[in-house]
Amino acid sequence: MPDDLAQFGVYVHWPFCLSKCPYCDFNSHVRRTAIDEPRFVRAFAAEIAGTAERVPGRVVSSIFFGGGTPSLMQPETIAAVVQTIARHWTIASDAEITLEANPTSVEAGRFRGYRAAGVNRVSLGVQALDDRALAELGRLHSAREALDAVAVARDAFARVSFDLIYARPQQTPADWANELKRALAEAGEHLSLYQLTIEADTPFAALHAAGRLKTPDEDMSRALYDTTQEICAAHGLPAYEISNHARPGAESRHNLIYWRAHEYAGIGPGAHGRLDIDDERRATATEKRPEAWLAAVESNGHGLIADDILTREERADEFLLMGLRLAEGIDPQRYENLAGRALDPARVAALQENGLVEMTAAGRLRVSLPGFPVLDAVVADLAA
Repeated sequence: MPDDLAQFGVYVHWPFCLSKCPYCDFNSHVRRTAIDEPRFVRAFAAEIAGTAERVPGRVVSSIFFGGGTPSLMQPETIAAVVQTIARHWTIASDAEITLEANPTSVEAGRFRGYRAAGVNRVSLGVQALDDRALAELGRLHSAREALDAVAVARDAFARVSFDLIYARPQQTPADWANELKRALAEAGEHLSLYQLTIEADTPFAALHAAGRLKTPDEDMSRALYDTTQEICAAHGLPAYEISNHARPGAESRHNLIYWRAHEYAGIGPGAHGRLDIDDERRATATEKRPEAWLAAVESNGHGLIADDILTREERADEFLLMGLRLAEGIDPQRYENLAGRALDPARVAALQENGLVEMTAAGRLRVSLPGFPVLDAVVADLAA
């Protein structure tokens, strides 16, 4: 998928989980009573219809069911949403349709139902292949259950990815290397590997502040990061984005839409979107609380709480922030077209001299391997 070819994605947020993980700051909620899925289907349909009125005629290249835990939905719910998208836009014949799933909600019959509903790619929230670490992360599955779930998913879908969290308390590079090699033996084409971060207003944040949760220091985190890059590259899954590794051609097409600053619709509670309307880019966001979102959609036809026109500078900064996460980097000319000004050559030269960025033979600007661990500082310098 060339980065300059216009793409349109649809993100659908399912906000419910069986339990709330202590490190998670995503918009996810636990409910002790059954979820009224037909009511959500009607609300999703209304929000899709309203969005399609604003951006008609799009060809959908990717649909992503995220959460929460979308694999708690019935396959019929997934099918209804995909059919609604197809009624209002055109779904490309080779569209990627991804469903996030937890190993605790994996069941072969249900996965066959998702495949029949149109899903052709699954992303599993494995998070660790160590039972003690899984318990500390608040996960409800064991390492064995996780690997069994990966096997079920591989049997049902042509494309499978799973997530792992590293830089966990007391984790050493040797421990992580063994765990990562075990994961790569099962991974197939794609892995998402995230360093544990302490997010505000989570149970882990409280434990960390109290000194009861100790994460690796900067040097250890860097060693774990370097271990990740070396082992994945050696196994044919180099990083194509700072936390994502794939065999060539197996990258997440949906996430590439975000990172390449293309257009996408955000549907469901707490979903964000970027829509191009009348030569302007609009940043949209919906009500996060599921019941409040439902009520808003049923009253107004949408759950929007933000619908802002981005300035040229904001759009260019976003392009820089997202695009430099990618190993392919960015086209400086596209930045100039968005910002109305070129990147400062002196700043680029200084970063090159320090080995943090490089220019490719094709004239693209990308962050070097030594630059990725300090990506935020590199982006801030270039955007200044």
